[in-house]
Amino acid sequence: MDVYYHCRHCGKQVGHIRNDVFRTDQLGFDKLDPKERTELIHYDENGHINVSTICEDCQEALERNPDFHQFDTFIQ
Repeated sequence: MDVYYHCRHCGKQVGHIRNDVFRTDQLGFDKLDPKERTELIHYDENGHINVSTICEDCQEALERNPDFHQFDTFIQ
């Protein structure tokens, strides 16, 4: 099982961790409450973990334009 991190706003792949390098408790997943876990972590049909995060570009855009927080996607 691999872990893929994707930006929840633009869809860009932010990172990738190969299968034998980690335990999920090392990634901090145990610190998330059940609602956060449901919203941010998804498993695909191959058993890989897909984590929603935010990339640096989208974070900078949100800092410059706080009203963007109301949108799920704001980069065209």
